[in-house]
This record gives sequence, C-alpha cells and structure tokens, in this order.
Amino acid sequence: MKLSEQAEDIIERLWIEVEEDGGPFLDPETMFIKPDAESIKELTRNALAELKNGMLYLRAEGREVGRMTVRRHRLAERLMMDVLNLRGETGQMKVCQFEHLLTEGVDTKICTMLNHPTTCPHGKPIPPGECCIEARRSGDLGVVPLTEFKSGQEGEIAYIQTEDNKKMQKLMAMGVLPGNRIVLVQSFPSYIFRVGFSEFAIDTALAKEIFVRRIQP
Repeated sequence: MKLSEQAEDIIERLWIEVEEDGGPFLDPETMFIKPDAESIKELTRNALAELKNGMLYLRAEGREVGRMTVRRHRLAERLMMDVLNLRGETGQMKVCQFEHLLTEGVDTKICTMLNHPTTCPHGKPIPPGECCIEARRSGDLGVVPLTEFKSGQEGEIAYIQTEDNKKMQKLMAMGVLPGNRIVLVQSFPSYIFRVGFSEFAIDTALAKEIFVRRIQP
C-alpha cells in the first residue's frame, strides 16, 4: 500500500519508538501532529496503528510497513552522506525528501549499490531486505572497492566515494564515471586499470575510493 508522506513519517517514528526503544506507544504531539490529523486516520483506517486515549500504538499489521519505512530512510542517509557527501541540515532535509521516492525495487538497487550496509551513518541498524539476505547467502557483495578486484577482472563503475574535489576531478578526467566499464590490469605495485582504450595508474588509497559492480563472466 502507498501511504502519504506524513503517514510514512509517523509510522517510521512509531516503529523506532516501539521496536528499537521499547516504548509502548507514540505521542503524536511530540511530532506536532494532533491525534485527529488525517495522517493518523490514514494509519488507523489501514489497520497499521491504533489510537487509544490520544496515544498511537503499533499494530502487528504495521510492523513490516514501519520496518521498511525505517529501512528506506536509513538507506537514503547512507546515499546522501557516503556517496553524495551531503551532510548537516541540508543532508537531512534531502534524506527526508528522498526516502519517500524509494519505492519497492528502487531501495533494493540502492542497497545493492551501497553494498548492503548494516548501519546508518549514526550507527543505527538498517533493517535488512531480501537483497541483503540473498547477497550474504550467495557471497555476492555487489558493489566493492576496486582494491577487491583481481587482475583481469571487469566491472561497471558504480560511484566514487571521496570528499576531495581534486581527487574527484582527477578520476573523472580518467573516465572514472558511473556506468563506465573498467578492467583492472594489475594491482601491484600500483593499481593499473583500463577505461575504454586508455590505461591509468593510481595508488591504493585512490583505488579504494572507486566502487565497482562486479560483472559476472
């Protein structure tokens, strides 16, 4: 079911209060929301939560919805902070906007791109999805640093993880761009890789900042 953004925000907070913090309920007014708000009615109408004496209780039917909403929020935090390097108030604002766009399937792609992270940037656990369980079962880690590749292995560049603009510009000038194919030629004494028809040599520190999606032979 597709909930409104405010209803998603409420059940996310409710799930955290009950499942993580061990509280019995959520007081909607701590979120500056009145108990008779339409978003509260939306949750109770869909049997995801129950309102008693002005307090909101999580129903069994709402646990999975809440869990997945929290998962999307924390994946969005990882994406914004680790990949896009958006932090502070601006980063949090973008997280709150972006998490509502992570519909089923999109969150799986982002989770795989991020290598199935287990915690958010603040150390809170990210509830695992089916993709995480399957990756651990099969041993397929999805996206890994270039340093995890073996000589001759080919992959697709997923993203660059660096806060240094000069490093970013250097790699982009080499053709290290998301979606481009990359082949690791050698890993010692330096990392030599090929993008297109050109080969480049970089050190280990820089190679660790190139994240690549393995291409199965």
